[in-house]
Amino acid sequence: MPAPSNFLKSMAAAAAKHGGEHHQAATARKQQQQQHVGFPRLSTSSKALVLLPILLLAFIYLFMYPKEFELQSLMSSCVPPPGTYTANGSTALSSASAVAYARKPDFRLLIGILTRADVYERRHLLRMVYGLQLAADPALAAQVDVRFVFCRLYKDDQRVLVPLEILAHGDVIVLDGCEENLNGGKTHTFFTAVAALYADAPYDYVMKADDDILIRLPALVASLGAMPREDMYYGATIPCNSMDPGRGYMSGMGYALSWDLVQWVAGAGEVTRGRTVGPEDRMTGEWLRVGGKGRNRFNAKPAMYDYPLPVPVDECSHEFVPDTIAVHRLKDNPRWAHALKYFNFTAGLKPSKFYKFDP
Repeated sequence: MPAPSNFLKSMAAAAAKHGGEHHQAATARKQQQQQHVGFPRLSTSSKALVLLPILLLAFIYLFMYPKEFELQSLMSSCVPPPGTYTANGSTALSSASAVAYARKPDFRLLIGILTRADVYERRHLLRMVYGLQLAADPALAAQVDVRFVFCRLYKDDQRVLVPLEILAHGDVIVLDGCEENLNGGKTHTFFTAVAALYADAPYDYVMKADDDILIRLPALVASLGAMPREDMYYGATIPCNSMDPGRGYMSGMGYALSWDLVQWVAGAGEVTRGRTVGPEDRMTGEWLRVGGKGRNRFNAKPAMYDYPLPVPVDECSHEFVPDTIAVHRLKDNPRWAHALKYFNFTAGLKPSKFYKFDP
């Protein structure tokens, strides 16, 4: 039997060891309790059960509503497509215009306004006129792109000011193969260039227009929407006293060709050679006549006409009519103001303390 003193020492050591182990266990339990405060830790199988329904819902939404994802992509873009316009120059899309961008248009129309580089004020006016129409009717059945077309720049100021326009608006085409003369082959150069420029994304129709014409885009789109997509020649027939589209040609104020005819003009050198200089609208009619093209011809008169004169010089001019598609020969700002007032272009102007107009 061990001595009493040794026995007491061994008992004390055992008690100290047991107490230390008990303290360590209590500390571990306390740390575990602190770690488990909040949500319990999920196992891998539990995580899979939680994520699987979420992924299934996302797949169903993507499959059932793919256009919603296209719309989000369109709305995330900071710049609208060139040649299209948004209200007040803003790039934000309203819900109506967002739907219009998401919906595939019935057809695509390119309007090339043949003008001169120096007429900056006229282009500013035309951008407002066409931009406001497109913004006012975002659900237009067609995609309408407007481009201003002129021949190579030949002045130092043009080489600075026109690039500013391009940076700001992106709606200018500068033709390299022509001099600035509408009846010197510019129209042929325009159609040839368009056939190459848009070969990868062709339009259904291409319209050549003057810069002194007011085109009411909803009326034009409604009219073209009923037209064939091939071998189509559309405009206002010349001579003025004729309503027969098979006679003569379409007035140069504004006429449209289907895309297949634009391609044909670009490649029909045997027909167009020697027939590019002269009254450009008559030359276009001549190409189609000689080539046996443009058999689907449509006369838009009397909805396309010249500005009403006090004493009309011919039957191309008459009073404004409500179902107008286009008015030609708006040679100055008073004529533009008269036409825009008749068609109520400023109807959307709201009262404001920042301006006041006398009646």
